[in-house]
Amino acid sequence: MGTIIPRTKTPELEISTLDGSVWSLAEQRPETFTLVVAYRGLHCPICKTYLQELNRTVDEFKKRGVNVVALSSDTQERAQTARDEWKLDNITIGYGLSIEKAREWGLFISTSRGKTSAGIEEPTIFSEPGVFIIRPDQTLFASNIATMPFARPHFREMLAAIDFIIDKNYPARGEA
Repeated sequence: MGTIIPRTKTPELEISTLDGSVWSLAEQRPETFTLVVAYRGLHCPICKTYLQELNRTVDEFKKRGVNVVALSSDTQERAQTARDEWKLDNITIGYGLSIEKAREWGLFISTSRGKTSAGIEEPTIFSEPGVFIIRPDQTLFASNIATMPFARPHFREMLAAIDFIIDKNYPARGEA
């Protein structure tokens, strides 16, 4: 599993999206940051709540010059079901994140335990959640990687942090 150190270049990332395009980190030209949100997939009820929060706050990120994408290891069909059932109409949703690419980004990997509390079968293998804040030059500013669906950073708190970072020209930390 890779660990991306703040202030270093992130791995390349290209992912198919539900709008029919390929989202590429290298092609992002944000004013301040790109926010990459990796989620577990359709089977995860906590992901549903989490991405619904992102869907409600995505315009606030855009106002701060932040490009946003949410992605998972799910198939196109499962990602489309999540988008439709969870009403994620404001977020770019990527699907088909390979396990190898997830590991390259330092995400933890889990195997299926059967059906979840939501009654949906877990994929055979899938990535656990992570949040990455990336500068326009593709260097990592900050990340939060989890081993399970719990204890993720809240988007309102991230927005306040981004305001502080921009206002104070706060540097990336954790590079030593």
